[in-house]
Amino acid sequence: MWVLPALVLVVLLGSTISTLFGPSQIDTSEGMELLRGNTVQRVVVNDGTQRVNLTLKEAYTTPARGELPAEPRGKEVSFVYSQAQASGVIDLINRKVPEQGYNTLNPQPSVLTSIANLVLPMVIFVGGLFFLYRYLLKNSGGLGGLGGFSKAKAKEFDHENPTVTFADVAGEDEAVEELEEIRDFLTNPSKYTELGARIPRGVMLYGPPGTGKTLLARAVAGEAKVPFFSISGSEFVEMYAGVGASRVRDLFVRAKAAEPAIIFVDEIDAVGGSRGYAMGGGGEEREQTLNQMLVEMDGFDERTSVIVIAATNRPDILDSALLRPGRFDRQISVEAPDLKGRAAILQVHAKGKPMMPDVDLTAVAKRTPGFTGADLANVLNEAALLTARENADVIDIRAIDEAIDRVIAGPQKRTRVMNEHDKLVTAYHEGGHALCAAALNYTDPVTKVTILPRGRALGYTMVMPSEDRYSRTRNQLLDDLVYALGGRVAEELVFRDPSTGASNDIENATANARKMVTDYGFSSKIGNVKLGGGQSDGLTGSRYGGKQEAPVSGQVAATVDEEIRALMDHATREAWEILTRNRKVLDRLAGRLLEAETLLEDELAEIFHDVVKQPDREVWNYLNEAAIEGAVFGHPIGTGEGEVPTTPSAPVVELEEHGPDGSTPVEGVEGADQPQE
Repeated sequence: MWVLPALVLVVLLGSTISTLFGPSQIDTSEGMELLRGNTVQRVVVNDGTQRVNLTLKEAYTTPARGELPAEPRGKEVSFVYSQAQASGVIDLINRKVPEQGYNTLNPQPSVLTSIANLVLPMVIFVGGLFFLYRYLLKNSGGLGGLGGFSKAKAKEFDHENPTVTFADVAGEDEAVEELEEIRDFLTNPSKYTELGARIPRGVMLYGPPGTGKTLLARAVAGEAKVPFFSISGSEFVEMYAGVGASRVRDLFVRAKAAEPAIIFVDEIDAVGGSRGYAMGGGGEEREQTLNQMLVEMDGFDERTSVIVIAATNRPDILDSALLRPGRFDRQISVEAPDLKGRAAILQVHAKGKPMMPDVDLTAVAKRTPGFTGADLANVLNEAALLTARENADVIDIRAIDEAIDRVIAGPQKRTRVMNEHDKLVTAYHEGGHALCAAALNYTDPVTKVTILPRGRALGYTMVMPSEDRYSRTRNQLLDDLVYALGGRVAEELVFRDPSTGASNDIENATANARKMVTDYGFSSKIGNVKLGGGQSDGLTGSRYGGKQEAPVSGQVAATVDEEIRALMDHATREAWEILTRNRKVLDRLAGRLLEAETLLEDELAEIFHDVVKQPDREVWNYLNEAAIEGAVFGHPIGTGEGEVPTTPSAPVVELEEHGPDGSTPVEGVEGADQPQE
């Protein structure tokens, strides 16, 4: 260990000593002048190093040169010469000092010196590599491969002083109830083992991003006060083959040594995807990592108190072997919270944030349907930042409203200046959306319309459901299509020169119409069948660039396109009917938007007081047509038990024929303008 530093020290000391105590170094020109004079007493020529050492009769001082002062050199000086100067130096010495003569040294290196010159650089190089290797091992936690690559990079949280408990979790009561049982397993396992129950080995948390899956896992560990090892699925895989499996083994060894313990694997789909579909170069390494994880979970005996909790946003692509009972026994859905859950989450995140007394968090929860826990936390944080930006001390409802808008549509573009024509087009565009929503029978209430640019949008219309919904009817989806196309139709109706501002509306409406035909069975020509790829059967199509062939014939695909086009055309006709019938209301709404730029629910209700509502659609007759063709459910119509109900509440879409020019007449409206193709 000490040999290498000692050798380096000896070399450095030798060089330093020779510099400090040897002859003073002077320039070659000065040495030649001294040889030409009469002050030289003794000369030694070292032919090996091409150096001349001079012993002078009296001390020599280097003369001053420019800004450099004179410097005493003593009686012992030396200078070096080049190979080209060698003959001239020797001739000068022979002429000037013949009586004294001179000594010539031609040193030959000893065997020891030759060996040292050969071995020492190699020793220094190998020693440097050795010390680097030891440093890497020391700072990576073990000897498991170069740099500790095979060691799991799991973070272990302090279980003695937990920072998260179930008190910090809100809006997921069912998930908390399931996980409380897991906590009970860890704290009191004998309660279950005495009854012959087996402790669950794994819990899979799945749901959209931001719903609190990681928070729930940490809360379980905090409640049970057991070691908590957290790692991301992507941290198992490295560029070296076999590293992922080695890290899995290391993680489980550490957890078993600390049991009872919890292993949390976030984004497990990074390594737990279905095997056999990976097309990337790292597919085999991922499969080895997954296989090792399956083996480790099978290796738990009945007395092992280690529970694996995993989280994913993509449960559909996970390997079936990972989800079978005995591995991940519990599969808990963590969805976006309902109204009650959102209010509870807001209460949790409002702690430590001073608010005005008139701030009603329940009302805020009603205005944020579909928001996850992360979204709600972001809303209150943005409100606090906006309040601090204005140098205020208390958060008011105005700051919260602005924060909601920022989360939904992005920050307001205060520096974007639109000309008068663009403002007018935007006002009619957003007015078309809002008016269609107000005139339809199955849309949500319009709560806000603005023409202030936010994010990438020049304006937006906000509709909010009055209650949480978990399914949609056909009429609601048809109304959504009309609402989405209302902006484009308003531009055509008023300006006869539509803009590109409706591109996103058309994209979303087309996607919804396709789902109605291929996923929801809302087409009488296609029927109640699921078309397209269906449930994902692996990692193809989205993750590694593979293609999923649509399991439909060309004729069926053409029919699907026709049905989508029919739904879009019918929605366009309905939007034309509404806007033409309520043209005065549209003009009034656009004018108010140009004045105020933003209109809220109460102001909109005043503007919409005389809106003519759209008539109800006729009932959808798909079931009746099928029954007429033959027996439905094995019984003809009207035979009692097998009778098919007419379901008068079910909506229907009447798809009219188009004219030669592609236009569609608006029935029941005298003098109505026709849409232009």
